[in-house]
Amino acid sequence: MFSFFTRKSKESLGDDASMLQTDIHSHLIPAIDDGSRSMEESIALIKMFEKLGYKKLITTPHIMDKAYGNSKESILSNLEKLKHACESENIALTIEAAAEYYVDEGFMKLIEKSELLAIDDEYVLFETSYIHRPIDLESVIYNIKTAGYKPLFAHPERYKYIKDPQREFYELKEQGVSFQVNLNSFIGYYGKQAQKHAMFLHENSMISFLGSDVHGEKHIESLKRVFKNKIYHEIMDNNNILNSTLS
Repeated sequence: MFSFFTRKSKESLGDDASMLQTDIHSHLIPAIDDGSRSMEESIALIKMFEKLGYKKLITTPHIMDKAYGNSKESILSNLEKLKHACESENIALTIEAAAEYYVDEGFMKLIEKSELLAIDDEYVLFETSYIHRPIDLESVIYNIKTAGYKPLFAHPERYKYIKDPQREFYELKEQGVSFQVNLNSFIGYYGKQAQKHAMFLHENSMISFLGSDVHGEKHIESLKRVFKNKIYHEIMDNNNILNSTLS
């Protein structure tokens, strides 16, 4: 595969997020899902992102019928509070919000109403049960596209129902799905199967976005290890990673 990076530019990639620039998956708005629990924690985490070399965060709170009753309005309202807190701390990093949608009945209704918080007003980040594949997944993907958005599958490497990655991932690609893989998956943070599937997606040049999926400090500490690992350079070289296009 043609490499965009010369030897010199690979070396300049460094051991931080400067090439990614933008993170598109995190849970940083305080006390609205299973991520940050307080404004103080959110500020501390965002400062850590800044030190890692990120320039922009598109944080993505869960929207899930039976767990997190967030809405487009509530997320944007709480985002403003977070942005004001960041300004008072002189944080230069840009913060926006989208959402991570769980495939359930509520999500289908939101698609019909076009009441979605999309990444860059384009990509709808969605997730499913880790254990059971939704029987109507193809319909969900079709409806997202019909509504004028691009379906972006959150951490596909983590779904245990994926038994045949060669067939199942390619089928999803053919349906117009893009893949967002968690950086920490590449060093085994979520287990061996997730690491194996992340490597499959990388080796077959199927990754469009890399995400941190930060819920707390432990995820950022793990990210530091990823950026120092040679796999980070290899992923950037072998895939058309689009994070920096959102900055």
